[in-house]
Amino acid sequence: MNATAADLASGKGHKDENFPVASKLVAPQFRAPVMAFYRFARLADDIADHESVSADQKLERLEIMRLGITGECDAEPSAVALRQVMAERRLDPIHALDLLEAFRRDATKLRYGSWDELMDYCRYSASPVGRFVLDVHGEDRALWPANDALCTALQIINHLQDCGKDFRQLDRVYLPQDMLATAGARTAELGDCKASPALLTVIQACAERTQHLLAEAAPFARGIKDRRLGVEVAVIQRLAVSLAARLRRRDPLSERVHHAKAEAFLLASGAALGRFVRP
Repeated sequence: MNATAADLASGKGHKDENFPVASKLVAPQFRAPVMAFYRFARLADDIADHESVSADQKLERLEIMRLGITGECDAEPSAVALRQVMAERRLDPIHALDLLEAFRRDATKLRYGSWDELMDYCRYSASPVGRFVLDVHGEDRALWPANDALCTALQIINHLQDCGKDFRQLDRVYLPQDMLATAGARTAELGDCKASPALLTVIQACAERTQHLLAEAAPFARGIKDRRLGVEVAVIQRLAVSLAARLRRRDPLSERVHHAKAEAFLLASGAALGRFVRP
């Protein structure tokens, strides 16, 4: 294989993500393992999203990462580092392995037929991230359903914000094909500079379903024992609620959806304060 991990890395870091990753709210003793998982996930994502590498090459590189997690190969440093962290803390490798399943799909799958099919993808692409963080903190696995709802909502928000870019750059469409067909929208419209009324209907319907997921996740932060992690989750929840609401009002092909820094700071500050003062 010609392409190395260094060749495929985007250079994107945790501060470039749409939602906080291992922020200073997370206690120092937990930040290193969370960052090890993030670096592993970031590289796998970069591989799956690379525009000039074939699907077979992507799958080969992702397999090397899987072998690094299982201990069968030491060729990928980020996988070895994460494997060592998990061994030291006796963490289950299933979350890293599940995540790789999502990136294998990204390398080979360009369309999703239905909302249920998309939810199955998110079971592997989104839920394992939060589950790993909960395990690092020693939190009760009874929190997993709320975690899964929040992480899935974050994933869908990212899909909706980036729907035009994903189509133009990768020919990848996460908007369910049956919803597009029912609305009378064509997939090719994602390449336009402005969403048609039909396409906007689908985006807004997905945003509405995302709001339902966020409602399911609403008790999540209060159920977390670690106060600092609970605050971070409360912040993420608040930012997500705001973005989902925007996606029901704005066209991501022609309008800004992302928060400006000042907006994000004010929303985060309010959420953090609210979580700190509540038992």
